[in-house]
Amino acid sequence: MFPEYLLLVIVPLLLGLWAQMRVSSTYNKWAKVGSRSGMTGAEVANAVMRSAGIDGVDIVEIPGHLTDHYDAQNKRLALSSENYHGTSLAALGVSAHESGHAIQDKEHYAALNMRMQLVPVTNFASSLLPAILIGSIVLGFFGQKLIIAIVGIYLVLTVFQLVTMPVEFDASRRALQRLQGLGILTGDEMVGARAVLKAAAWTYVAAFIASLGTLLYYLSLLSGNRRR
Repeated sequence: MFPEYLLLVIVPLLLGLWAQMRVSSTYNKWAKVGSRSGMTGAEVANAVMRSAGIDGVDIVEIPGHLTDHYDAQNKRLALSSENYHGTSLAALGVSAHESGHAIQDKEHYAALNMRMQLVPVTNFASSLLPAILIGSIVLGFFGQKLIIAIVGIYLVLTVFQLVTMPVEFDASRRALQRLQGLGILTGDEMVGARAVLKAAAWTYVAAFIASLGTLLYYLSLLSGNRRR
């Protein structure tokens, strides 16, 4: 089973590490390039949402590096300190991207609604996985029922990652359109914002491939057990 493990688990894991390094290096590169408008990420998020007729979303500062996210349930757009106060092309690109999620929420974007519905079951599945794997090691048991449980968990995770991709790609598309349409970034500045969001997109693709690969690996184990 080692060739299958290498192809379906290790290779996607390496792809994920490469994607993380790429988004980090790309972000760091364009975080050093300031925008000519001098607007902060918080100001850009506000401008993008106002242009879409959104005025009921709080923009808040949170700690951490690239911890930015949109909380649809609480109508809150959270930006890391470096992007909340930052005026770089990277900061504005990320801030506009999160605003893109707020626009999706306002327009009831189907894929976003589906992802929100999947969050509870995905969180539950994710919390079960470590316990199952650790329990199998402690008990020295790795039978068919355990594999079925792992397959079920990775099926949920894979579906979640599959739905996440169009949500994130669409948010980036909306962000770039608004940044250019509102004149916040000019043509040459758009290169930096686009590069950051394109690099980030690879992390979503890599996460899906890793989850799918692991799912296929455990399915192959299950199939092998049934043949025996």
